[in-house]
Amino acid sequence: MKILGIRVEPKKTTFVVIESSNEEFTVINNECIKVPAALDFPEKLKYIRNCVLDILREYSISVAGIRVAEGNSQNMDVTRLHIEGVIQEAFSSSDVDKYFTGRKSSIASRLGIKSKELDELFKGKKEYPILGAWHLLGSSQSKEAALVAMGALA
Repeated sequence: MKILGIRVEPKKTTFVVIESSNEEFTVINNECIKVPAALDFPEKLKYIRNCVLDILREYSISVAGIRVAEGNSQNMDVTRLHIEGVIQEAFSSSDVDKYFTGRKSSIASRLGIKSKELDELFKGKKEYPILGAWHLLGSSQSKEAALVAMGALA
């Protein structure tokens, strides 16, 4: 089974694909979707949606998760919210068996850890022990995408 995790930023979207086999989990892809600056906003949303649908098909994704913005964020970015909504719609209209939209507390809960421990994982101070090829996840956004993917399994 293959699992997709996504973490959105206003200018790029990070995704991680994890393969599950016999209770072993390995990162098989870690990339960013960079949207061409020449596109106007609706075209950017369409571009991201099409890219996500292509990823879902290319990897035959069964389970997907997206890390969404915290509800109490002081610096809420509307662009990020729009992109997250388009990705959720792409999940909904695809062949994905199940998907999860999670904030930090719900991701931690699904992983069976405390929020502080999740922060340490996000920042790279610790490794997530059951996920092979953790070293491929260089940025905190990649780590967030991988952990939301793992949370989507729960």
